[in-house]
Amino acid sequence: MENINEEYLKSIFDCFKKLDYINPDEIPNIDLNMDQVTTFMDEHLKASKRYSEDKLLTKTMINNYTKNNLLPSPNKKKYSKEHMLLLIFIYYFKNILSISDIQSIFNPLTEKYYGEKSDIGLEKIYKEVFKNQNDQMDALIKDVIRKYNKSRETFTDDQPGEDRDFLNNFSFICMLSFDVYIKKQLIEKIIDDTLIDKNKKEKEKEKE
Repeated sequence: MENINEEYLKSIFDCFKKLDYINPDEIPNIDLNMDQVTTFMDEHLKASKRYSEDKLLTKTMINNYTKNNLLPSPNKKKYSKEHMLLLIFIYYFKNILSISDIQSIFNPLTEKYYGEKSDIGLEKIYKEVFKNQNDQMDALIKDVIRKYNKSRETFTDDQPGEDRDFLNNFSFICMLSFDVYIKKQLIEKIIDDTLIDKNKKEKEKEKE
């Protein structure tokens, strides 16, 4: 069994630091076909793969996002820079949120800011959201270290070495999982209270 120690954590943090976001300037200003989109995403997000054979965004996935109104339809099968920005957001959201929750987030986003409908375009929103990522990563690493140290303090009463290693690791996983669980609950609560209710009210007004 691989024991989680400080050296192991350091190797994970080194991997974290490689998970740099895609800079908007790296996205071509010309429209891309489907193959170009999947190739671009695979190249720029490959550091986030769990296994080398994992597919990040397939043609089927992208088509389904369009069918489910997460992504505006391409223009003559070509995807704009705004499409690419939305796909990056979808990539991060889809790991923790349901399709319906992503729809609730994206509907007002695309209605107000997609296609030069506002002075605040999707590219500006994207840059604003990601500009503090380094500070967020530093805070995350400190929090993970704190949880790791706390997990090493569990199961200290005469546990054999291998058993204690396993139970310490299990405790660490539980702490990390609880953190993810609470944040997911918070996100869903915000969506329910601020987006879904608002969308319902707007639809009711349209019927009047």
